[in-house]
Amino acid sequence: MIYRQSIGQVNLATVKSQSMLSTLTHVLTGRNNRPILLDIKWDKEQTQKGLVIFVHGYKGFKDWGAWNLVSEKFARAGYTFLKFNFSHNGTTPEYPEDFVDLEAFSDNNYSIELDEIRIVTDWALSSKEVPKSKQTSLIGHSRGGGLAILGATEDERIDKLITWAAVSDFGDRFPIYEDLHQWRWDGIYHVLNGRTGQKMPHKYQWYKDFKENEERLYIRRHARKYTKPSLIVHALDDLAVHGSAAMRIHKWIKTSQIILKDDGGHTFGMSHPWEKENLPIVMNDVVARSISFLSL
Repeated sequence: MIYRQSIGQVNLATVKSQSMLSTLTHVLTGRNNRPILLDIKWDKEQTQKGLVIFVHGYKGFKDWGAWNLVSEKFARAGYTFLKFNFSHNGTTPEYPEDFVDLEAFSDNNYSIELDEIRIVTDWALSSKEVPKSKQTSLIGHSRGGGLAILGATEDERIDKLITWAAVSDFGDRFPIYEDLHQWRWDGIYHVLNGRTGQKMPHKYQWYKDFKENEERLYIRRHARKYTKPSLIVHALDDLAVHGSAAMRIHKWIKTSQIILKDDGGHTFGMSHPWEKENLPIVMNDVVARSISFLSL
């Protein structure tokens, strides 16, 4: 089922506007004994409809842009919303919004992040601090969307899957052959972070780990086996991940619905820092339709 939309706003009929939200922050131990910082929001006045675990993308972090407003929207709609920083995303618990640990960033790879989705899920479903609910869902943005697909197929406890501007093939995200050869020779290459001006380092181990674990990290193969409810959302003017990626994922996951937005770009109108009190119109619509999907 395909829904194509121009910018439009959907009312969140189930959202309570004045309720107080509960917030929990916690630090887990991730791969290589590095910390995973997470936070959870929920409305203690409501019976929880489900647990939602959000997976951030490349050069992202849990508090990027308007993700905190997104968290609040889900919480006010009756969902326990958990978002976390991968242990090797370059931030630290002391500096959760700054890339102060580029050594950790250079040691990151897809296998680490996929393992840490499981670590976070295990903790969230077993911790007495997290409100109990009958449904558990994964939402992933960009690279996190591809990881969410893999995480959902690896974990039977995941009931629903949502991807926002997800990648469809991790192999496509690496440099072309000539640059791969130079990368292997040098042992490291750098990608400019246009927002911060930092040169973000990637050790060759990232590509090596991908090739060694390619079967586990092959999104198409796993997506074709996924049979639970899924929602794919993508903007057609996304310059970072082409809209064809969404169409491929939709084709592979036979149980999926897809919403194609005409506008919004890769982040659905958001940027960092986000200093406004409300979500951009496009992202607000994406959140509303995601909540509606989870409520079915």
